[in-house]
Amino acid sequence: MRWTDNHCHLPDDIDAAAQVVASAKEAGVTRLIDVGTSVGHSIQCLRRAKEFDGVWCTAGVHPHDAKDGLEGLEDLLTAPEVVALGECGLDYYYDNSPRDVQRNIFAEQIHLAHKYQMPLVIHTRDAWEDTFEILDTEGVPTNTVFHCFTGGPDEAKEGLQRDIYLSFSGIVTFPNAPELRDALAITPSDRYMVETDAPYLAPVPQRGKPNQPAWVLHVGEKMASVRGIELNQLAEESWRNASHFYGLDG
Repeated sequence: MRWTDNHCHLPDDIDAAAQVVASAKEAGVTRLIDVGTSVGHSIQCLRRAKEFDGVWCTAGVHPHDAKDGLEGLEDLLTAPEVVALGECGLDYYYDNSPRDVQRNIFAEQIHLAHKYQMPLVIHTRDAWEDTFEILDTEGVPTNTVFHCFTGGPDEAKEGLQRDIYLSFSGIVTFPNAPELRDALAITPSDRYMVETDAPYLAPVPQRGKPNQPAWVLHVGEKMASVRGIELNQLAEESWRNASHFYGLDG
């Protein structure tokens, strides 16, 4: 089986990153998307993508960092290793940036995704209504994903009606996430991806440890169980979906 970790954050230390990438490959996770959360962090992601075979990156400004603006972001978007814009969006749980600033920076990044015809990676927390409103106003980029999807069936349907992909993390393995599993069950086979969001959200049975891309297999096992399919089918479907989403060779 071959796996894509659709969304992770590799260590800044290059030696530590090399160990994480090697462990992932040993587990069959041969493609990693290292996701940028600020302009400075996106530059680091690009350096790692150039360093490691099988690693690609995104460039974007997370809602937590929206207050720092987008200066320098556009310069990164033409690098061949940058396969998507984001993660960007809204986070009304922490409110680390003012909400009006979050909304403006989110809208500006949607505009950039359209301008450069790039996939868009969205982070949304406690902000579904505003997220959908901004997407409807700005227009949903052709390939858009809700990373670490945490909604239930209603939010899933809203996203799927807009042709948005849903990416599922280790949360799907948590006992207190039945609505998320219900959302997974109704997601079409060509509209889901698998992620770790490492080093966060380690899946069962690795709870309490720093997460790593190698553990995307645990997420996949639970997803296959929820969907009532064999693990190798889920691996192949999620690989194919990631290939299409990012424009990578299948």
